[in-house]
Amino acid sequence: MSDAGTERCGRSASRRVVLVTGAQQGIGAAVALAFADAGACVGLNYLDDLAAAQKLKQQISSSGGQCLLLPGDVSRRSDVERMVEALSQAFGTPDVLVNNAGIFPRAAFLDLDEAMWDRVLDVNLKGAFHCSQVVARRMVAGGHGGAIVNIASIAANGKVLGTHYSASKAGVLGLTRSMALELAPLGIRVNAVAPGLIDTAQPRFEHSEAKIRELTARIPLGRIGTPSDVAQVVCFLASPQAAFVTGETVYVTGGVSSV
Repeated sequence: MSDAGTERCGRSASRRVVLVTGAQQGIGAAVALAFADAGACVGLNYLDDLAAAQKLKQQISSSGGQCLLLPGDVSRRSDVERMVEALSQAFGTPDVLVNNAGIFPRAAFLDLDEAMWDRVLDVNLKGAFHCSQVVARRMVAGGHGGAIVNIASIAANGKVLGTHYSASKAGVLGLTRSMALELAPLGIRVNAVAPGLIDTAQPRFEHSEAKIRELTARIPLGRIGTPSDVAQVVCFLASPQAAFVTGETVYVTGGVSSV
């Protein structure tokens, strides 16, 4: 457990307990900041970038927010159980889980080896399963329901140099729908957000500026998305305003998913 100076959060809408996986940068960091700005107590999961996680924690704390650093590999059940226990001890039972942790090492299909396939599926899909099951069991035991939001991708429809990633994200969509059906009677809603081209480190690493401009020109809204664009949709799906929404996938693509 970190030295977050924590105090237990109440159950009002603004004092929910939220776990965000892969929170150290990009979409995960934006989601964590959005929930913290709304008054939630946020568990910040990260794998190995302690410096980035500490920077995010400082940003939240300096604005009066409450958060807890939770190092761990979501593909390992023991790590997930430890994280959720630490968060519950610090703030109370999680009300919201955002399964954002994911990896995308680019590889051509004919060059893709079993180890890379397994690692991508382990983190992107099995990790979402582990976190969802551990947190959902806590929600049920706590008797107050909750919301789970899975970060999928438009790449679930297929992506060059991303067979493993596409398969994992397609799996996330199936996981979302199946969980939603089983958990609805227990008061737990489950939805997914499928981003398109978002201005994070990944596309900047993959593509030249010229390629980014070319891809942006194909977006009907005429711009690249931001992590905040995704975070606002995630927060809506986790909010009481989305109380009658479950089993759905919201595409945050600037219109690309409709082309």
